Amino acid sequence: MNKRIDFATHPDRYRHWKLEISPPIARLILDVDEAGGMFEGYELKLNTYDIGVDIELADAVQRLRFEHPEVKAVMITSAKPNTFCAGANIRMLAGATHVHKVNFCKFTNETRNAIEDATEHSRQSYVAAINGTAAGGGYELALAAHKILIVDDGYAAVSLPEVPLLAVLPGTGGLTRVVDKRKVRRDIADHFCTLEEGMRGERAVRARLVDEAIPRSAFEARCEKLVRELAASSDRPDASTSVVLSQLDKTIEADSIEYSFVSVRLNREGQHATLEVRGPTTNVPRDASAAEQQGAQFWPLAMMRELDDAVLELRFNEPELGTIFLKTCGAADRVAAYDNFLEARAEHWFVREVNLHTRRVLKRLDLTSRSMFALIEPGSCFAGILAEIAFAADRSFMLEGQFEDRDDNAPIATLCLTPGNFGRYPTVNGLTRLEIRFLGEPETLQTARTLIGKALAAEAAADAGLVTTVLDDIDWKDELRLLTEARVGFSPDALTGMEANLRFPGPETMESKIFARLTAWQNWIFQRPNAVGPNGALTLYGTGRRPEFDKTRV
Repeated sequence: MNKRIDFATHPDRYRHWKLEISPPIARLILDVDEAGGMFEGYELKLNTYDIGVDIELADAVQRLRFEHPEVKAVMITSAKPNTFCAGANIRMLAGATHVHKVNFCKFTNETRNAIEDATEHSRQSYVAAINGTAAGGGYELALAAHKILIVDDGYAAVSLPEVPLLAVLPGTGGLTRVVDKRKVRRDIADHFCTLEEGMRGERAVRARLVDEAIPRSAFEARCEKLVRELAASSDRPDASTSVVLSQLDKTIEADSIEYSFVSVRLNREGQHATLEVRGPTTNVPRDASAAEQQGAQFWPLAMMRELDDAVLELRFNEPELGTIFLKTCGAADRVAAYDNFLEARAEHWFVREVNLHTRRVLKRLDLTSRSMFALIEPGSCFAGILAEIAFAADRSFMLEGQFEDRDDNAPIATLCLTPGNFGRYPTVNGLTRLEIRFLGEPETLQTARTLIGKALAAEAAADAGLVTTVLDDIDWKDELRLLTEARVGFSPDALTGMEANLRFPGPETMESKIFARLTAWQNWIFQRPNAVGPNGALTLYGTGRRPEFDKTRV
């Protein structure tokens, strides 16, 4: 599975989902094309899914937020009789590389979280109408919804059968959402997760696995009534400008990926990439309505959509480039002006969606298993929304003075904080990146608030604790070369574990549990012989042979 994955799609090209809009509600109907797998060697039977199915779902969720502000509630259901979704395709998982399996689960988790985010913050509520069996990832998809309704016909069931059938875990948040979100009692959850057949009807309702079980004759009417009730409580506009998410302007070369505001340079020999974000070339719009009229060309949205795509390109298509250098260029005062605009007009539906999208993209950057280093150089614009990129990095390096060998008259490197850095972009554990940075230094965080709006040069930024290392021109290249060489010399597995542990100190949330605890355990279990060895459960699934387990507890 070394095929380059393209994350761009459009409802006109969907093979697996049907999107029906009937304001104020929309229907997302899963109707998987069995022959439409992303890779060869498997068929997507019983509404099973692979990365291609999830790319379409992620696209639909995003378009519903921006292109359909009039949609206030969404129903997810299936076009297949007696089958809602049978989860991730087992043949695909059995044949996939370990890297792809883990990245696939992570992307799927991020899509599920986007559904929950839409319900909580965009006031676009999701309802799962389970009109047949929902197994594994199929039930996990339903778990992302605000409400779950299942047809009560003696056949339809919900289940998480990964432990008894495949010797792995429900990889997209199932265990966590069952106990943290659905509040299923621990002993009942233990029983449920070891039942291949799952639970049906009123039994599933009593366990809190679903909200309602409805006879088939009344099922459609009850689902319709519920989504309309949820739509009635939304504050989304009845009518507004549709913000069309146009196709990204993207050029892929052998050693680079170019967008309008993002550039990625690929150094395969050195095993690193340089990702540079360019600041806006226009001034902020006069008001929120003018920003809405700009639509997908509004700089924060355009830039973040490109950054999101670039991060996914590096995750899935460049797995051996283990280090990312993060850079910016442009006018820092203009970036800060955009950030203040987003803060001041945060209640407008379009600005709200831009802010929420930015949060999701920055979280995706946080969760990417690469060593990340911010390079704050003359001409950079690490201010406000782009300063978050520097705070997402594992370390930051700032140049004091100018590069003597450059004759570009670029302004000296500065870092500028805005009010948005102190609350608008929380990470998966609910804290801002500055709160994480100064977790044991509340007084330093408070001091940082007094620096809002100031262009901090290297020494001032270091004194404020906002950068890791300040270097002059003489040491810059040598220090970065030694850093890169050292990082390449370490075990990528050890680095991934180290970085994931260090990036999210402080409290746990359901989201952080999914990406930290679940991802770590699933990553490990996916490599164990009990799952993927020659006699493992995932390897032998469907052959009629029983797996052979090493009974040693580790």
